[in-house]
Amino acid sequence: MRRTFIVGCPRSGTTIVQALLARHPAVYTLPETAFFEQMHGDLEWRWGDALAAPRRRRWRQRLGFTRRHVREAYAALHHQLTGRLPSVRGPLQTSTLSRRFLSLLDSSAAAAGRSMWLEKTPNHLLYIPEIEALASDARFVHVVRRGADVLASLIDVYLRFENDHVFGGGTVHWARRWNRAVHIHSQHVGRANHHFVFLEDLVRQPEAEWARLCGFLELPVDAPLDQACQQTIADLNHEPWKVSAIHGQLREADRKVESLFGPKMQHWLQTHLASYDDLRAQCRTDARRAAPPRFRVVPAAQAIGAG
Repeated sequence: MRRTFIVGCPRSGTTIVQALLARHPAVYTLPETAFFEQMHGDLEWRWGDALAAPRRRRWRQRLGFTRRHVREAYAALHHQLTGRLPSVRGPLQTSTLSRRFLSLLDSSAAAAGRSMWLEKTPNHLLYIPEIEALASDARFVHVVRRGADVLASLIDVYLRFENDHVFGGGTVHWARRWNRAVHIHSQHVGRANHHFVFLEDLVRQPEAEWARLCGFLELPVDAPLDQACQQTIADLNHEPWKVSAIHGQLREADRKVESLFGPKMQHWLQTHLASYDDLRAQCRTDARRAAPPRFRVVPAAQAIGAG
């Protein structure tokens, strides 16, 4: 079973990439689990948020035992995917429960007749070392979007849905998080089990980017795709902001930067955001060093649909 994680800064396009891949007959996927985020915690500290500090662990966690809410979340996921609760509900060790999580996704994908599963939780970008220590065969698809566009999308979604828990914090807060994401992305450029998808390239050069992505994941590039994503990847009652992405149809994103940010704020973004172009150039340089894989590129309308 091939195990793949999609990661990136929130509002970078991770959902559309997940939905696009979910149209492939070999790919099994599911809604965000946030499993490793819940298991290891310290989300704000890992993002580098101001005043955030690592949580103080109780003696049971220091000995490697999981917390109750993590076990309950795993049990709920197990019930969701299998229709039954797990047979063991005790205070499992972190490593044991993590392996069971991977096995649960393995068996769910196999039961669906798929040879690869895809887990998409953007914040798992911060937990790559823990995931790789657990599953050395794991692959990671990093989705990257221009920083100003990410921040504009975050502000737009916050204004429309007023979800403080997911999108609160303001422009400076998210600018720092995007910079942190770029720093983490850059640490994994050139590693064999990491692949980068730049959203603007995927939208403007869909055939070439689809071929590159399938080559990395060892998926048949010419396999017939579903007309739209048929797998459940989001609960729109709780995540209505994903409605335009869940079908896996590519489209040019609306430019919100000019409508939401005035000249002074746009200048601030230019001077305070880490360089997207430098990261993109770093990935392109690495790609030129690598031997190009051989694929047969098929027309966009056949491969990934018009959108």
